[in-house]
Amino acid sequence: MNIQEYFSRISFDGSHKDADLQTLTAIFQHHIQAIPFENLSMHCGETIDLDLQSTYNKIVKKKRGGWCMETNYLLFWALKEMGYDVCVLGGNSYDPAKKAYIDQINHILLKVVIKGSSYIVDAGFGGGPYQTWLPMLLISGKDQPQIPGIFRFVEDNGIWYLEKVKRKHYVSEGSVPLTDTPEMGSIRKLYSFTLEPKHIDDFQELNTYLQVCPDTILQKKSICSLQTTEGFYALVGWTFSEMKYKYKEDTDLLQTTTLTDEEIEKTLKDKFNIVLENKLIPVNVRGLPPNLVDNI
Repeated sequence: MNIQEYFSRISFDGSHKDADLQTLTAIFQHHIQAIPFENLSMHCGETIDLDLQSTYNKIVKKKRGGWCMETNYLLFWALKEMGYDVCVLGGNSYDPAKKAYIDQINHILLKVVIKGSSYIVDAGFGGGPYQTWLPMLLISGKDQPQIPGIFRFVEDNGIWYLEKVKRKHYVSEGSVPLTDTPEMGSIRKLYSFTLEPKHIDDFQELNTYLQVCPDTILQKKSICSLQTTEGFYALVGWTFSEMKYKYKEDTDLLQTTTLTDEEIEKTLKDKFNIVLENKLIPVNVRGLPPNLVDNI
């Protein structure tokens, strides 16, 4: 494993001699715009191994993406190599259908300490409109505006909660309609977490469970999503979506298209720079919203 090879993978050629906030922000943004959030392995008959060498080979050498445990684990390694004070945390994502946080930890995020201030860095939350674009200062109750929207943390009795203020979506003519059109200003709860440091081995059981449990959204949907300079691309089953943030004031532009099986392979290569070794079986179980922005 080589940090220069990682820099090449994310197209970063800036200075990294100082482990400061400016460099962290640059690395983070290059990472999320080069490495897709995706679960395609489990829909290609591939096993996802949660060890650093396997993750590095998959994402850096084979130019694939990964889910939170892969992409954030690779980012953790890179930041460590660069001299950052970084640790792994565990999160519990919010389930809008149940209006509650998942009981078990099901998400990885990172905490980075710079000059006494703590920042949350998360390159793997679903990849859609709830992906942050900047490291977030760990402070309770403070709005932190970013291009994707306003995020904030709320702390209560040692538990931290991440939430986002929703914006309206303008759905272009001919696009697949949304099943859940957000009300402007409404709050979308994302996940909770504590500051107890974790080790990657703490997530081995979760990594196995998500690959075999038929009831998770990751089993029911084949997902590939990548942040762009203007918004993001998302491929869920046969539905390709492109979001452009702030198309109009407080309104994002969403365009969606239904693809054929043949178009999926071309879209993965053209939009996500992914060429799969094994055949993808697209999945989007009926009864669930067709768009990534609806429920992730």
